[in-house]
Amino acid sequence: MKRENKKFINCITLLSILLLMVGCSGDSLKDQDTKDKKEEIVVEAPKAEIDQEENFIIEDGAHIETRILPPLNFVRVAVEEGSFGAYLRGLPLKPHGSPVLYYNGVEKTKSNVYMAVIDMEIGDRDLQQCADAIIRLRGEYLYEIGDYHRIHFNFTNGFRVDYSKWMEGYRIVVEGNRSYWQKRTEASNTYQDFRRYMDIIFAYAGTISLEAELETVDFNEMEIGDILIQGGSPGHAVIVVDMAINEGTGERLFLLAQSYMPAQETQILVNPIDERLSPWYSLDQSGDKIVTPEWTFKREDLKRFPE
Repeated sequence: MKRENKKFINCITLLSILLLMVGCSGDSLKDQDTKDKKEEIVVEAPKAEIDQEENFIIEDGAHIETRILPPLNFVRVAVEEGSFGAYLRGLPLKPHGSPVLYYNGVEKTKSNVYMAVIDMEIGDRDLQQCADAIIRLRGEYLYEIGDYHRIHFNFTNGFRVDYSKWMEGYRIVVEGNRSYWQKRTEASNTYQDFRRYMDIIFAYAGTISLEAELETVDFNEMEIGDILIQGGSPGHAVIVVDMAINEGTGERLFLLAQSYMPAQETQILVNPIDERLSPWYSLDQSGDKIVTPEWTFKREDLKRFPE
């Protein structure tokens, strides 16, 4: 009898130990489950905070100003109605996600360069490259507002080509490094005439000639329509197509657009240095160098079309 009582007591003790173990194990699993949930929250929260690019992009926006929003606490800088700045900000964009096309219809496959494509035909010849795209935007703006006498650009040899002369039916003869006007046709001012004029400019102008035409601007005085340019063979140029400001801190942001080689559609660039801010660039945080996806500029490279 004593042996059986002892055996019974041992069984009760063993059962108690097992219950305690199950209880600890259950608490442990519960604690682990809670820990996992906490860790999931810690991982996901920062991801939402840094994924800011979507906050800047309205996919169905048809123009720069309706597609790309300024960051939180920033507003677009004021521009005069009908100005070059207003024209650039209102440039139409191809549908979100459209690839950049070369003049021959082939897609530009290089990644992390652009986030939007300006909806403007570029012809089927290898003409409208970097400086040419900027000349095209300036010319299109002046043609649109009917300010034809301000449409003029220089060839690399220094020859000035006024559209007003072209409108009179004169055409340019190029003989080696010499260029001159010659009356060839009746006076006309159709858009087709203007596009033919543009193609002649593209054929004989470039970063060297455009840089020589522009005025140097203090980087801190940047405006929409200003150009970062380094003349050369090769050289490169990009244009400021929009700006925004934080009215509390005074910090200013800007958007850049470019074409490149070979001739390709004009594109809104990403910011390769600050993905959180992209496609905006900070004027106040640019330092001595402005790094774009395919070229690096210096602050002193900022230029402007003379009025």
